[in-house]
Amino acid sequence: MVNKVYLENFESRLMNELLKITTQYNMLEGTLLSTEDIDSRWHAIAPEYMADAVPNIADYPTVAIAWAGYVGMAVAHLWDEDWTEHCNDEYKSLYGPAGFDDMDEYIVQKVLGFHLESQEAKNIEQMMRRLGETALTLIRRENIEPQSPMAFHAYARVVKVVYRIGAAIELKRLGYKFEQVNLPGKGNKVEC
Repeated sequence: MVNKVYLENFESRLMNELLKITTQYNMLEGTLLSTEDIDSRWHAIAPEYMADAVPNIADYPTVAIAWAGYVGMAVAHLWDEDWTEHCNDEYKSLYGPAGFDDMDEYIVQKVLGFHLESQEAKNIEQMMRRLGETALTLIRRENIEPQSPMAFHAYARVVKVVYRIGAAIELKRLGYKFEQVNLPGKGNKVEC
């Protein structure tokens, strides 16, 4: 049996740690920008992502985690571009010529529109690597038995958080931010 309370606490600690890092790098401002559209898209993408990533955990653990951030960035970019057109895009439409292996480069070039040698691409690569390494360190500190059901569930939480962080980074890059909205006759409400 999987301890859901433990996993929720782990996910919360991970999210807080990754938000600190992205804030230090000025890629976020301490808050997770999100939309229900982007968050719910992960539920459709996750099974295929996990099928690609899990076999890479042993040899490329950082990649198996960090690529979720690139997927989040891509989904957020496509959400902003034209969600009606892109809301049902196939996960594999984010593949590069080598499939999952070069999905990061494909997303940076073809979806986000950056040259791989550009400073923007280098900043994204550095951030995603740092997020992947940090998440990997945090999951290892948990001393979860490798290849156990708990390890799988913890990993699933990690990639979901990294996906959401990637999406938030792209939303901020596109100019989205939280603002205080004062509605007449209503209490103050924060909207994205």
